Amino acid sequence: MRSINRAGLISGTGVIVAGLTATLIALIFPIWSYADRAGTGLDALNTGTVSTSFGPLSGLDREFITKVRLAGLWELPAGQQAEERGTTKAVQTAGEHLIEGHTFLDARVRDVAARLGLELPSQPNDQQRQWLATLNAAHGEDYDRQFATIVRMAHGKVFSLVAQVRAGTRNSLVRDLAEDANTTVLDHIKVLEATGYVDFDALARDAAGASTPPITNSPAPPGPTASPSSPVPVTPSDGYPLPPAASSPRPEGENGQN
Repeated sequence: MRSINRAGLISGTGVIVAGLTATLIALIFPIWSYADRAGTGLDALNTGTVSTSFGPLSGLDREFITKVRLAGLWELPAGQQAEERGTTKAVQTAGEHLIEGHTFLDARVRDVAARLGLELPSQPNDQQRQWLATLNAAHGEDYDRQFATIVRMAHGKVFSLVAQVRAGTRNSLVRDLAEDANTTVLDHIKVLEATGYVDFDALARDAAGASTPPITNSPAPPGPTASPSSPVPVTPSDGYPLPPAASSPRPEGENGQN
């Protein structure tokens, strides 16, 4: 009987030890698996990051540089068109701001890309070409409305990216470029809204239905490259003040009298 009790005691102890071991493994495994798995924030930060003499250059940094260049490729011609075809002084002024702001930013982004050894696009992307086609087909007041809403919508999309990059980049060139982009984009948002033609309901619907945009092809720098001749930045001036907020168009048939 004593031998049977001893065997039962040993067997029971083994069950307890096994249970405690299983519990400990269950507690440790989630911590280990979460910290080690791909897809965590730190993993995403380090993926695609390369070292440069100006600090680490992340995939998001390169995406930002590419999008600054893309913005200029379609907003410069859009601004030139608005200067010529806008039916109000406010729309023409918005076009002038686009020309001056993106002439400055395009020179800045080409200089940054050259110093980091990055390739930049030379043509607008498909969506931007579609926006330009829509503006080309519009005339009169319809042109004013299409121009103000489409360009304002595009600036809203990039505004959040600029803030994200400025807050988190570890690269000094990208940080300075983000500050310049933030100033320029905010100026353009204000002057577009001052036209009185921005459809804020359309902006809200677009924001509510927005999905994560596809990543632009912005490859890591291939290494030291021959630097092109340095562009001369065009510094934005105060020559184009914002039009008064009261410049909204009047409803049809209104003659200005009570």
